[in-house]
Amino acid sequence: MDKSIKTLDSSAVNMLKQQIGGTVVLPGDPVYENSRKVYNAMIDKYPAIIVYCTNAGDVIKAIKFAKQNELAIAVRGGGHNGGGLGVCNNGMVIDLSGIKYVRVDPATKRVRVGGGNLLHEVDNATHTFGLAVPAGVVSTTGVGGLVLGGGLGHLSRKYGLSVDNLLEADLVLANGDFVTVNEKNYPDLFWAIKGGGGNFGIVTSFVFQAYNVDMVYGGVTLWPIEQTEQIMAWYDKLMDEAPDELGGFIALLEIPGPPFPENLHHKKFCAIVWCFSGDLREGEKIINRAREMKPVFEHVGPMPFPAMQSMFDGLLVPGLQWYWKADFFKNLSPEIGSISKKFGNTIPTPLSQMHLYPINGAAGRVNSTATPWIHRDAKYSGVFIGVDPDPSNNEKITSWCKSFWNELHPYSSGGSYLNFEMKDESDEKIRNSFGKNYERLRKVKTKYDPENVFRINQNIRPA
Repeated sequence: MDKSIKTLDSSAVNMLKQQIGGTVVLPGDPVYENSRKVYNAMIDKYPAIIVYCTNAGDVIKAIKFAKQNELAIAVRGGGHNGGGLGVCNNGMVIDLSGIKYVRVDPATKRVRVGGGNLLHEVDNATHTFGLAVPAGVVSTTGVGGLVLGGGLGHLSRKYGLSVDNLLEADLVLANGDFVTVNEKNYPDLFWAIKGGGGNFGIVTSFVFQAYNVDMVYGGVTLWPIEQTEQIMAWYDKLMDEAPDELGGFIALLEIPGPPFPENLHHKKFCAIVWCFSGDLREGEKIINRAREMKPVFEHVGPMPFPAMQSMFDGLLVPGLQWYWKADFFKNLSPEIGSISKKFGNTIPTPLSQMHLYPINGAAGRVNSTATPWIHRDAKYSGVFIGVDPDPSNNEKITSWCKSFWNELHPYSSGGSYLNFEMKDESDEKIRNSFGKNYERLRKVKTKYDPENVFRINQNIRPA
């Protein structure tokens, strides 16, 4: 254990324990080591106190305690963030995993979700009614972190980003106030949380618009990595013509092992992960066009949407080492294809990948100032992911991501999806990622969090 961990006054801690319905964990407690972990095992931090909250009242009391004891605050929903924003050294972790509920109104197709829910919990509840909320591609992701950063996924081309479907939220502010925000109530704050991250408060519940998504036509097709340029060019053209119902993403990857056939193991591929959310017969027609490109492997067909969302959960388990970089692209030019093939051939570890998520369609038709998420003119959101279970490979996976990003960045449209970035981004990078929306965000930050209480995030500094 790190001997420099701040020691808190025991009587104050005992008072907090008596006031909240959740659990308080301190260094030295039997569960502390496990409690301080997040999804990315590359993050190794030692908080002074971890507070598991069960309701908004617990959150209010935790914030008050943190301010009285001069503790930085990290907020943890699912703990999935690559940069480890859900934990900090010598501060307080406010863990929302006890604030879980999914309430579906089939008549209005509105869904209320707790601040600590994971995507698969939402997917399973809504699927009962033949509905889905647009959110993510890995079902173990926390709703809160994903949504506050924007929320792209399989349904983005048809229904927009998660923030485009956020109708209301309950927040605890830096001063301890509890507020409900929507288009009419605190509209400036409501606008800011739709992509501005965790800068403005702690969200204890969300209300989303859901849509009729039940069965989808989805799965994976693989081509040898040597065909990357050809497949990218074909896919780019397809996405110009395809109906909004066609989602999914292109990926460069190495097959690590099961559940894929043994003859594919440890070979590198250009993959397309498909998700067609419209009429299944129309979905099959589009995938038949991919089949004409003669993939060496395919596993595509009708499936329940929750199965699509959880397809890769078994490979990308918690506790791996992760490094992330991100960029946006307006097309897949020949240069992008060539560089991608080069780095696809040098994927450093079996779980390391590069993804390109299509975000034209509905997501691209939203005005660039309607939410803080400004990159509505981009066609793809790219992410470079170094992953491995062994910490000794951290330099290898980090170097690959950075080098890949450096060579592709001149062909990007600038900025990045901050949900796909590590923590230590410069103020300039964050400013560029919000573009012309940055100063408006800064005004909201100054109004609601002038002391920058919520700063363990992709931070927007108050004036």
